[in-house]
Order: sequence, then structure tokens, then C-alpha cells
Amino acid sequence: MTERRSVVAIRHVAFEDLGLIAGLLDPDAFDVAYCEAATDDLSHRSIRAADLVIVLGGPIGVGDARLYGFLSEEIALIESRLTRGKPTLGICLGAQLMAAALGERVHAGRVKEIGWGSVSLTPDGMRSALAPLGGFDAQVLHWHGDTFDLPRSARRLAFNANYDNQAFALGRNALALQFHLEADARQLEEWYVGHTVELTAAGIDINRLREASRTNSAQAQHLARAVFGEWLAGLFPEEMMRGAGEHARSA
Repeated sequence: MTERRSVVAIRHVAFEDLGLIAGLLDPDAFDVAYCEAATDDLSHRSIRAADLVIVLGGPIGVGDARLYGFLSEEIALIESRLTRGKPTLGICLGAQLMAAALGERVHAGRVKEIGWGSVSLTPDGMRSALAPLGGFDAQVLHWHGDTFDLPRSARRLAFNANYDNQAFALGRNALALQFHLEADARQLEEWYVGHTVELTAAGIDINRLREASRTNSAQAQHLARAVFGEWLAGLFPEEMMRGAGEHARSA
């Protein structure tokens, strides 16, 4: 039996999980495990040496390290992986932690972005796995109030009217997304409950957000498969091909 690649997802709250990414990681090709950031040992070799680490979102920020000491450990882990060129994907808080690990400032943004909207791609973004987001009707889920300065060694991939830095890449092995391309609209009911205080404080109409999520559900699944599928195929071509072959034979 061919050895599977190890994938560790660092999770900050239970309901912000791999979402649509999970379906791309065929169990015949990938061994997927969750690491709970607040309670697990972030220095463990199984995380440091994993073939891929995915740092997920959460309701805290990089500036909260004084209250949540594990954030400093998380930044050190990410810095170690990026320095060694180990494949790393950061989403929302994960992207901010990647920027911090690269020595850049993470700070409060001009506005809080919560809801579905577009991003614009830079020329580098158009040549990257994010290219499908360049379609005129492509929508992603924004859910953040903080942002980051672009790391000097990184390539800016996406922006919008509110934030100059919505995505960046470091080489071919590291990708940071400020937005939630992984969000499964069917599971967002858990987000609405878990983030109800934030949503209320921001004046977000949950019913309108729920309806927008339903409207964008099919497109979100397509975009997630296209973007993450392309990025993963660049890292693990044999494993992604193996998974695709297994799906084709079982169809």
C-alpha cells in the first residue's frame, strides 16, 4: 500500500474546520488530523514535520497573544515551516499568523468585512491557483476585522476595495487567504451561532447572510474545488491523481 501524505489542520474553534477542503483530501492519499491550537502541543514533531499544515480561522487575533499564549507558539511553528519551505496554507486568522511569522504587522482594518463579496486578482494572482476567482461573478466569504502588511518576500495575489492584501503566496509552497474560500454554506449555521455576539455587534442581519450563503453555495463548492484542487495538485500531483482515479473508478 502506498504511504499517505500527512495533513494537519490547526483549529481554533470546532466549527471553523476544513470545510470544503476535506472532500479534496482523499483518504487513500492523505492522512488528515486536527490539532486543537489552544490545548495541543504545537511543537510536536507530527505537526512540525507534516507534509501539509493548514492553519484555520478563529475569533481571536494575533494581538491577543498576551491572553492566549499558544498564539506565540503557533507563530513560531509557522515561522519554522516557512523557513524550511514546508507546505503551509493559512486561512483568515491563519493568514494573519503567517504574516506575523514573516515579521509583518497585523492590525485592525478600516472596516469589518462580514459577508459574501468579490476580490480582485493581481497579475501574480491571475497566474496562480486563485485564477478562478477572477470571474466577474466569483464570490467568497469575508469574515474579518484585522488585516496585515504584505510580507516583503511574498507575492500579493488578491485585494479588494477595503483591503489591499487579501491573499499572498510565498514561493510555491505557502498560500495565505484572508477570506474563507473553504466555507461550506451548509455548515455556516454553526458559525452564526458561534459568532452571534460579533454578528450582532456588527449589525449583520443573520437572515440576509444566511440567504446569501444559500445563493452562493453551489458556486462556492466549485471555486473551492478549482482553487484548492489546483494548489494541492501543484504540491502533491501523484496523491491528487490517485484520489481522482479512485473517485472515477467508484463513480
